[in-house]
Amino acid sequence: MPFWDIAAIATTAGLSTIAGLAWISRTQRQPDTPAVRPSTEPVTDGIFFLFDNNDLHHASDTAQQLYRLIPGQDDWQSWRERMLNRFPSLPERPPLEQPGTMTVQARHAEDTATLSLTPRGQYTQIHMDDDRMVTAAQAQKLRVLHQELADLRRASDTTPHAVWQVDTQGKVTWHNAAYEDLYNRLHNTAPVPVKPVFEVNDALNEQTGRQRVSTQSGPDGKKDWYDVNAVTVGDITIFHAVDVNAVVKSEVAQRNFVQTLAKTFAQLSIGLAIFDRNGQLALFNPALIDLTDLPADFLSGRPTLLSFFDRMRENRRMPEPKNYHSWRQEISEVIAAATDGRYQETWTLETGQTYRVRGRPHPDGAIAFLIEDISAEVSLTRNFRAELELGQSLMDTFEEALVVFSSTGVLTFCNAAYRELWGLDPDNSFADVTIADSVREWKRLCKPGARWAALTDFVLDYGERASWEMPAALTTGPAVNCTISRIASGATVIRFTKSEAARRKSAISKPSPRAS
Repeated sequence: MPFWDIAAIATTAGLSTIAGLAWISRTQRQPDTPAVRPSTEPVTDGIFFLFDNNDLHHASDTAQQLYRLIPGQDDWQSWRERMLNRFPSLPERPPLEQPGTMTVQARHAEDTATLSLTPRGQYTQIHMDDDRMVTAAQAQKLRVLHQELADLRRASDTTPHAVWQVDTQGKVTWHNAAYEDLYNRLHNTAPVPVKPVFEVNDALNEQTGRQRVSTQSGPDGKKDWYDVNAVTVGDITIFHAVDVNAVVKSEVAQRNFVQTLAKTFAQLSIGLAIFDRNGQLALFNPALIDLTDLPADFLSGRPTLLSFFDRMRENRRMPEPKNYHSWRQEISEVIAAATDGRYQETWTLETGQTYRVRGRPHPDGAIAFLIEDISAEVSLTRNFRAELELGQSLMDTFEEALVVFSSTGVLTFCNAAYRELWGLDPDNSFADVTIADSVREWKRLCKPGARWAALTDFVLDYGERASWEMPAALTTGPAVNCTISRIASGATVIRFTKSEAARRKSAISKPSPRAS
């Protein structure tokens, strides 16, 4: 046999042997697929998950690094939350009763990744088929993103108010821990995706807005109030529910307080006008309409301070200014003084009425003006003053010297004859003149012998006492007779009467009136 034939036969035999060994090796590497329990050998390559009912039993190293999952600690719900954004059609529970393998597509068409869910008895084997290769830089970026996701999840779970998001069908696709607590408290059950915790208006779902909702919780039927804010981003709407019970209670208390003030102000005879920090009328009472003659529709239109005083000037309900420009300057000064609480004036109107106007500062830059009609008070004061002047004039015509002391011993009245007799003018004294001061002067001007101590005791002794008399002689003048009598309110009147000879001498010295 030629050499080349022998070489060809040997080569063919060698190739056949190699092929046979390769086939045997390949068949030996193929694992048996059990009917019930999958292999639990650790898988270190690719993205694989193995669930024992609801618990994560095993995950590949790549899967653990990318999705921060820990076998034995995480479950189907936590795994689903991490996958839901990319694979929104994932089932809520492991598909243990699903025949065959379930394939879940990614959300976006350009994303070719798929999840293969294969149930095997109580186990569910999941494999992610992703053609995109993950580089070291991408893996680092994913780790950073997952760390950020963990931080955000921690922040959302520790947020005290409920947060949840719904899709276009109104189904809850995510919520935080506070939402679950609120749902349990209001509905006594775990959150149901198709039934959000609150029923909000459809208009709120279409655009960013706010709605205040109330719920009854507890056996007493107490209402809880929440402000529900909605923000729509793409096809997802995110809701925030903030507990505003304290705000509602404060608003109710404020409303009741304002109503109480309004009822109180409505009964006042003093006109009240409160202007806010912007200088606009914020509150007024009916008395202001009567005192200013300003129409209610004008006041309800919230006029400014300057327009308010302008209309008062037009209605002649304030003193007419001589110069309009200077008047505007005066009004500005009035406002400034009211801001400091220094403004208080009395206005005398053309009608004869008199107003007392006061300006007072209020919190947050507000100013209150109080307008009071004191015409009756002024008229009474004027009449009283006129009566006093008339009584004084009448007493000044008496020749007897008269002086009146109150029950506390303070000199309240004397006539011209008293001032002439003793040379005293109590009206010019800065301090009150008492019975002790007067007796001291009388003793100085009189000879000894008068019962001044008894007179002092009579004036200061409150009660009914009989009138009595005593003589007194001036050292440089006539002798006088003192008559001490009790009058109304415990006051005492003392009359000093000159002797007959002294009266005749005084009458002769006075010139007689000229005949007309």
